[in-house]
Amino acid sequence: MTAVAQPTVGIGRVLPRPIDFDRNWEAAAAPRLQPSLERRRLWERRYRRYLRVSDVVTVLAATSLAAAGAIAAAPAAGDLWAIVRMPMLTAFVWIVLLALFGTRSANIFGSGATEYKRVAHATGLAFGIVAMTYVIFQWPGVRLQLVAALPLGLFAVLIGRWTWRRWLIRQRARDHYTSRTLVTGTRTDVEFVIRQLLQDSNHGFTIVGAATADGAREPVVVDGRIVPVVGTTGTVAARARELEADSVVVASQLDGEPDFVKRLSWELEGAAAELILSSRLADVAGPRISLRPVDGMPLIHVAIPEFEGGRHLLKRTMDIVVAVLALIPITLIGLPIALLIKLADRGPVFFRQTRVGRDGTEFKILKFRTMQVDAEAQLAALQDANEAAGPLFKLKSDPRVTRIGAVLRKFSLDELPQFWNVLVGEMSVVGPRPPLPSEVTAYGGTVFRRLYIKPGITGLWQVSGRSDLSWDESVRLDLRYVENWSVMTDLMIMWRTARVMVDPKGAY
Repeated sequence: MTAVAQPTVGIGRVLPRPIDFDRNWEAAAAPRLQPSLERRRLWERRYRRYLRVSDVVTVLAATSLAAAGAIAAAPAAGDLWAIVRMPMLTAFVWIVLLALFGTRSANIFGSGATEYKRVAHATGLAFGIVAMTYVIFQWPGVRLQLVAALPLGLFAVLIGRWTWRRWLIRQRARDHYTSRTLVTGTRTDVEFVIRQLLQDSNHGFTIVGAATADGAREPVVVDGRIVPVVGTTGTVAARARELEADSVVVASQLDGEPDFVKRLSWELEGAAAELILSSRLADVAGPRISLRPVDGMPLIHVAIPEFEGGRHLLKRTMDIVVAVLALIPITLIGLPIALLIKLADRGPVFFRQTRVGRDGTEFKILKFRTMQVDAEAQLAALQDANEAAGPLFKLKSDPRVTRIGAVLRKFSLDELPQFWNVLVGEMSVVGPRPPLPSEVTAYGGTVFRRLYIKPGITGLWQVSGRSDLSWDESVRLDLRYVENWSVMTDLMIMWRTARVMVDPKGAY
C-alpha cells in the first residue's frame, strides 16, 4: 500500500494522516440514471402532461360555464368581480387537489378504478372547500359552481381520463408506453406471475425475460408464450441492465437470503424505476390490501370480506335508483320487443325460470322469451351437443332460439326485464351470474361463495367474454367479485356492460 503523510489539524498542533491511494472511491459515487430509466421517465412525463392539460382545460371550462350562468343572472354590474372570483378559486383549488391526490401518479396509469376514485375524491374535497368558503364569506356565484360545475366537471374529467386511458391501452398494444419487465424467483412462481401479467395487458408490462433460482436455461412457457430465461436470481441486476428493463418483479422470496430484496434494490439503482414484490394473494383486490410499516418492517394487511353493513346498504340504494331509472325507458323499448316476440310464434312474451339467489333462496327470474315455447322439453335431446364446461349448458347455434331471440341475446336485450327483479330485491344490478338449481347442486368446494351476495344482471362474467369463458374462469371471476366489489367497481362494470351491448362478444 502506498501512503504519504498529510497534515491534519489537531488541538494546537498538526498531526500526520496516511492517505490510501489504493482505496476504491467509486462506491461513494451516487448511481446515475441509465438510458432505460431515462426513457421510462420521458414517456411518464409526456403522458402526465397530456392528463394535466386535459384536466386544466376541462376544469376551466366547467367553472367558466357556471360563472357565465351566474353573470347572466347577476342583478347589477357591480357584482361581476364578486361572481368571477368564485370560479377562479374553484378552479385553482380543484386543479391543486387533483395533483395532491396523485391522480396523475405513474403507478396508476391505465389502472381505471383507482384513478377514477382519486379523481372523484379530489373533486369532492375541492367542492367541500368551496362550500365552506361560501358559508364563511357568502360570496355570490357559489350555488352554480356546486350545482353545475361539480357534476358536469366531474363527469367531463372522468370522460377525459377514460379517453386517455383508452389511448394508452392502444399504445401499449403496440408496445409503446410500457414497462420492460424482468421476472425473477422460483420457476413455479415466475410462471404464475407471468401468467397473471399476460392476462391483463392494460397495465403495460412487456416481459423481456426471466431469471430463475434453479439456474436452468430452459425457457418459461406460459399459455403458448415463450419467455427466455436470461440468468439466475444472483444476476438479476446485471441482466436487467443488459436488457434495458426498467421494472423487476420478484415472484418469490428466496430461502436463505433474507436481504435479497434490499440488495437487489441497491443494485438496480439508476437502472430500474420500480422493484415489484409479487404475492400469491390471487384475486384479492387493491382496496382490501394495505401496507403498514412497524419498526421498518412492512406488514401487508388484507381486510376480511363482509357481507352486510353500510356498504351493502349503499349497494341496495344504488340498485333501487338504477332500477327505477332503467324501467322507464325499458317500458317504451319493451313494447315493440313484446310485439315482435308475440308475432313470431304466438307464445308468451316473458320467460320465467327458477334461479338461486343470495343465501340459496330461490326466485323467478324474468326475461324476454328468446326460445321456442317447448325449449325445456327439447333440452334432454341436446345434452350430448353441450359446448360448455361444468354444469352449464350452452350451444353457439342452439336450434331452440327464435330469430328475434337471437337478436335479443346478441345485444342482451332479453335481460332488460330483470330490472324488476332488482327493484323487488331478488337481484342486484351488478353481481355474480344467477345460477340454476341444477348448477348449484353440482357445486363443490368454494363455489358456494357465489351465493353470499345477490346475483346480478351484469358482472365481471358478463363483460369478460360471457359464454366464451370456461366454467372455471367464470367461477373465478364471480368469486373475485364477491370478495372485492366496491361502488366504483360496480359503476365501471355498468359502463363496460353498455359497451359490450354495443359491441357484443361471446353472447349466444
